[in-house]
Amino acid sequence: MSDSSSASVRPYLASDNGVGVSPQILAALSAANHGAMYSYGADEISARVERRLAALFEREVAVFLVSTGTAANALSLAAFTPPWGAVLCHADSHIEKDECGAVEFFAAGARLVHVAGDAGGRLDPEALAVAAQMNKGDVHGVQPACVSVTQISEFGALYSPDHLNAIGAVCRAAGLKLHMDGARFANAVAASGARPADITWKAGVDVLSFGATKNGAMGVEAVVLFDLDKAQELAFRRKRAGHLSSKMRFLAAQMDAYLEGDLWLANARHANAMAARLEAGLRAVAGVEVVQPAEANMLFVRLPQTAIDTLLAQGFRFYADRWGAGVIRLVTAFATTGEDVDAFVAGVRAAM
Repeated sequence: MSDSSSASVRPYLASDNGVGVSPQILAALSAANHGAMYSYGADEISARVERRLAALFEREVAVFLVSTGTAANALSLAAFTPPWGAVLCHADSHIEKDECGAVEFFAAGARLVHVAGDAGGRLDPEALAVAAQMNKGDVHGVQPACVSVTQISEFGALYSPDHLNAIGAVCRAAGLKLHMDGARFANAVAASGARPADITWKAGVDVLSFGATKNGAMGVEAVVLFDLDKAQELAFRRKRAGHLSSKMRFLAAQMDAYLEGDLWLANARHANAMAARLEAGLRAVAGVEVVQPAEANMLFVRLPQTAIDTLLAQGFRFYADRWGAGVIRLVTAFATTGEDVDAFVAGVRAAM
């Protein structure tokens, strides 16, 4: 067992969930703690958040704040998928790998159906077009109802505007709704330079899970609904699922500060820059193989098992053993420093 005192000072690259909270968001939470406000989202901060998100996406939206990404994804998909429906997704999507059947639970039994994609975990539009016709009109089979994409993907790959437009075109032609799991949406915007509208509703996205927790918030995600016809249903689903917070102002205060002054983009740009620095450093170490480059804030590399064991024993923190022999995942965050990156690179060089 490694010494916890030494492990505590080692760089943390396991996940962007593991770091703390942006000071601006902590300050907003403290400010929201003074006085009293209407509950269940009827407060002025919640109203301001909806206005901010409407401005960000350049159109009217309906916003539903929840405390977890799983809730945001599952409630969004349940609103568009009947119990006999299918959600078409990549086999390595977050809703498949990391949400314990939440979509199926909230959608009363709807199924996740895998569609082929590339090595980066992105759906292939041509394969999607074929899958969209699966069981069409056949009472014996689940009916495709919705498509879900993870932006950035679980392998850290970025969906370009052209790729999303191609997927959106397939959805429109087949009469399917399009959901985007945007837990790292900020990193995608920072990496691509695209306007948020161009890689969401203008590309055909009907509902977005707009993440904040991985990028500096304490715990808040926004369901951003572009298909306003589903607003009332989502409101009831959120309440029935137990995700309508009575003291909603504390969720709203986080999101408000996250959007204020484009903190969300500044945090993501820093995280992405640290990932690029990490990749450059590791590429200079003999024997390190970059399996999936850092298109945003996530990097996959292959190391000898002896090097992985050495690094873990020394207290470096990252995930391994899930993506193939010797492959580790490294994720940078808004709080990752250049010193953190350089220390990890030095540790890898010594372990090799």
